[in-house]
Amino acid sequence: MRIPLYQIDAFADRPFTGNPAAVCPLETWLPDTVMQAIAAENNLSETAFFVPEGDGWRLRWFTPTTEVDLCGHATLAAAYVVFNLLAPDRQRVVFRTDKAGDLAVTRAGELLALDFPARQPTPCPTPPNLGPALGRQPTAVLAARDYLAVYEDPGDLAKLAPDFAAIAALDRFAVIVTAPGHGEIDFISRFFAPALGVDEDPVTGSAHCTLIPYWAARLGKTHLNARQLSRRGGSLSCALDGDRVTIAGRAVLYLTGTIEI
Repeated sequence: MRIPLYQIDAFADRPFTGNPAAVCPLETWLPDTVMQAIAAENNLSETAFFVPEGDGWRLRWFTPTTEVDLCGHATLAAAYVVFNLLAPDRQRVVFRTDKAGDLAVTRAGELLALDFPARQPTPCPTPPNLGPALGRQPTAVLAARDYLAVYEDPGDLAKLAPDFAAIAALDRFAVIVTAPGHGEIDFISRFFAPALGVDEDPVTGSAHCTLIPYWAARLGKTHLNARQLSRRGGSLSCALDGDRVTIAGRAVLYLTGTIEI
């Protein structure tokens, strides 16, 4: 069996930045065990698989260890493959998903704009082991699907020395850490998900489903510019619209190949 494989750097304006995702367009679904094995072999934070369905595609995402309910950068990467390689006349694509509903991606000039559900965080008690797990005590903690740890000093985020085993033992999927930005950047963040097989993700679209409503309320604005700190780094243009968020960024093709199994 020969399966097309594309590797896309998402939320990036040049190769070797942003978040790399593998994308495998399929005619029909492979067994879950095979898709999971491919994702493990790719050894990227996410591998996206999609099959035709109606006038769109049905989309699923796998980390090296598990299937996830929502992934931003791999959805951006899948849309890049559709717009640039499979259906170049399209300006909008809708991916149907089992747990996140319909996800639309639209061309917006040089950007690809994701329409995702907002995940409004609410204040919660600080888990006693969260600060030690991150290496620095946050000033506030909220929760949606993941913990959101807030720091007031942007320099604190770069200084974090997370204990990934301790983070994996927490009672949430992952931990988002965030702080105010500088200049044109409204906020910065990092994302740790060792329980999902990803110690630190370079740029995380799904985390911004929580970050955008938090910072929109705190800053009193609905359009925000974000930067995720990591060795690769990535920029996101964000907006809040009721119970939906728009997360936009660029993507770059890095690799085209074929899987043989």
